[in-house]
Amino acid sequence: MADNIFKVEIITPDRVFYTGEATMIEFNTVEGEIGVYANHIPLTTVLAPGIVTITNGDEIKEAAVHAGFAEILGDKVTLLAEIAEWPDEIDEQRAKRARDRAQERLAAKDTDVDLARAEFALRKALVRIEIKQ
Repeated sequence: MADNIFKVEIITPDRVFYTGEATMIEFNTVEGEIGVYANHIPLTTVLAPGIVTITNGDEIKEAAVHAGFAEILGDKVTLLAEIAEWPDEIDEQRAKRARDRAQERLAAKDTDVDLARAEFALRKALVRIEIKQ
């Protein structure tokens, strides 16, 4: 394996979503966006909803990932995600309806609404819409 290549695994409760090699991976954490190259310092962090970009030379793959954990080692990055989806697995109209529902809940300012849950649903919907476009 070349010095600048490392392994990537994205695992969800339902499946091993992706296994392959990369020269770089980018994803969102609760602290912000992170880019990882081979031989990155070891790190464990919490994933935030966002687009994961896996680069291997000229090849680029993107997926939507929603919450979980990332483990970064020098020669491997593992994402343990609640949900991971390729763009062709996402129903854009359904995502837009979910966005609208979440925005309505947040705008209503009803005391019975779980605001954290509505905000998380909105972030997931927006990520799904973004990756489809």
